[in-house]
Amino acid sequence: MTIGEEPSFCPACGQAVVQRVLEEDHRPRLVCPNGHVTWRNPRLVVGTLPVRDGRVFLARRSIEPGAGRWTYPGGFLEIGEAAQEGARRETEEETKLLVEVGGLIGVYSRPHAAVVTLVYEANVVGGQALPGSETSEVRDFGPDEIPWLELAFTTVESALRDWVASQPGHGPRHTPELYVFGDPIE
Repeated sequence: MTIGEEPSFCPACGQAVVQRVLEEDHRPRLVCPNGHVTWRNPRLVVGTLPVRDGRVFLARRSIEPGAGRWTYPGGFLEIGEAAQEGARRETEEETKLLVEVGGLIGVYSRPHAAVVTLVYEANVVGGQALPGSETSEVRDFGPDEIPWLELAFTTVESALRDWVASQPGHGPRHTPELYVFGDPIE
């Protein structure tokens, strides 16, 4: 997935936009003749690592990007939705597991895809591990069973490494590279 095409028209007035550097700014922005700026900001993704008895549930994606690869349940945060609520909703939609969202595991970026992701640990309190409309399989893994070479995105790897490092008897937290240029499938 990439950032996408630049808009051609201003969402405020409908006039054509052009790129220019605004006074006291350092990046080109999309600006219309009326001075409205069309901001291009990352989208926010929320997800969980659902855990029961020291095992984490992952879902195999049935849609692109990353179809056939493992991920934590997650998706785009909706307008008017708290981050933890969105993470819980996405988990239930993609895994049919009922969870209580706990602490933040980490914040991860995929700059080339214009995505910032918040991943929370969640305790499984009910439901059944079943795929939803965007997943083909849901199963649990122990820290030493995670399918590292089959993960869908760099953010999934980073969040799982941070979670594993927080488990008793495991090493230091994973520090992702500052600039991530791609995912394994690209």
